[in-house]
Amino acid sequence: MFCYNCGCRLSEHDFCTACGADVSLYKRIIAVSNRFYNEGLEKAGVRDLTGAINSLRQSLKFNKNNIEARNLLGLVYFEMGEVVAALSEWVISKNLRPEKNIADDYIDMLQSNAGRLDSINQTIKKYNQALGYCLQDSKDLAVIQLKKVLSLNPKFIRAHQLLALLYMDSEDWERAKRELRKCMEIDRNNTLTLRYMKEVERMLAPDEAVKQPSRRKKEEAVRYQSDNEIIIQPLNVKEQKSGGASTLLNLGIGLVIGLAAMYFLVVPAAVSNARNEAQASMAEIGNQLDAKTSRVQELETQVGKLQTEIDGLNQELEGYVGTEGTLQTIESLLKAANAYLETKDVYQTAESLEAIAATVNVEETSEAFSNLYHSLKKSIGPQLSADYYQEGYEAYRTEDYATAIEKLTKAFEYDETNMEALYQLGHSYRKSDEKAKAIETYQKVVDLFPETERARKAQGYIDDLQ
Repeated sequence: MFCYNCGCRLSEHDFCTACGADVSLYKRIIAVSNRFYNEGLEKAGVRDLTGAINSLRQSLKFNKNNIEARNLLGLVYFEMGEVVAALSEWVISKNLRPEKNIADDYIDMLQSNAGRLDSINQTIKKYNQALGYCLQDSKDLAVIQLKKVLSLNPKFIRAHQLLALLYMDSEDWERAKRELRKCMEIDRNNTLTLRYMKEVERMLAPDEAVKQPSRRKKEEAVRYQSDNEIIIQPLNVKEQKSGGASTLLNLGIGLVIGLAAMYFLVVPAAVSNARNEAQASMAEIGNQLDAKTSRVQELETQVGKLQTEIDGLNQELEGYVGTEGTLQTIESLLKAANAYLETKDVYQTAESLEAIAATVNVEETSEAFSNLYHSLKKSIGPQLSADYYQEGYEAYRTEDYATAIEKLTKAFEYDETNMEALYQLGHSYRKSDEKAKAIETYQKVVDLFPETERARKAQGYIDDLQ
C-alpha cells in the first residue's frame, strides 16, 4: 500500500514515514474496498453473479483505483452476456493502469476477433428489436428474435428472462421454466429470475385429486337355505306360462303392427333426419369455406404488414451497418480509445471524438457507449483546454476575435472548470460587438464561479452592457 500524498510505501504506523500524512482513515477505506472485492470474488466463484456485481460496485465506490475489482467486474458482466458493459470496465482499468494490466488481454480478445465483435453487435441489435416488438405487442416476432439472440450469445441473461416472460404471458409454463433454469445455471441468485420461477412453480403445482365415493351395487338375487342346500333365486324374474293359439295370434298381430309403425313412423323420420343431416353438412361446408376465405384475406394482410416490417428492418439494418451506422460508430470509438491508449495523442483523439459527435447524438446512445465517450473526453480535456486557451488568448491579444472565440469556446468545452477561458470568451464577444452573447457568457462566469474576482468583474461588465 502506498501513500496517497507522496506515493511512498506505507508501514504499520498510522502516518506516512516519508511525508507525515495521516493515513489511518485511508488504510481503513482501502481495507473496506479489499473486503468487498474478496466478497465479490467468493460470490463469483459460486455463480452468484448478481451478488458479485453488488459487492464489486461497493468495492469501487470506496476505491475507484482497485484494478483487480474492476477487471473482475468486467469478467462478471461478460459471463452474464453484457459485453459492452464489460468492455467499458476494462477500458477504464486500462486508463488507470496502462502497464502490466490483464485488461489488455481481455480487450485484445474482443478486438482481434472481427467475427466475435460482429456477433456482439448483432446480439445487441436483435435484443433491442425484440424489445421493440414487445412494445408493439408482436410477441411471436419477439420470441423469434430472442431465440436468435440466444443462439449468438447463450449466456445473455436478460434475453433468457425476457423470453421466459413471453412464455409466461402465453401460459407456456414448461418452456418458461426451462428458460429460467438456464438463467439460474448462469446466475443462481438473480432476484428477477427467482421471482419468475416462483410464479411458474405456483402455476405448475398440481391440484389435489377429488375422490368420488363408490356406490354399492344393488343385490340382484335372493339367497335362502332349504335343508342342506342353498337356493339362489333371481329377482324380477317371472315364470313363463304355457300358451296356445292365442299366443301365436298375438305374435302375428304384434308383428304386423310393428311393420306398419316402421313404415309410417320410422321411415319418414329417417328420411327427414337424413335430409337435415345433408343440409347441416352443406351449411358446415359453407361456413368452413367462409372461414378459409377470411383466413386467406387475413394472411394476405399479414403478408403486407410483414413486408412493411421487412422494409423497415432493412432500413434499420442500413442504419446499423452503413458508413455512418451504429456499428461503424462503435468501431470508431473503440479505435479512438485504442489509439489513445497506445499513443497518448490528445489531438488525434479529439479529432476522432469530434467526428463521432458529428454523426451521432452521444446522449441518446447506450449508457456504456456514453460512459466510454465521456471518459476519453475527460482524459484528454485538461491538456486540450490549456492549449486551446493559450491559442485563444494570443488571438485575443492580437485582436483576432473570431479565432479567439473559436479557440476559447473549445477550451471551455473540453474543461468546464477553466474559468479564465470562459472569462476571456466573454471579452472576445464584447470586443466583437456581440452584446447578447457577451452578457450570456459573463453570466455563466457569475453562475459557475461565484464569489470569485472574475465573477465580480463579469457582473460589472454585465451591468455596463445592460
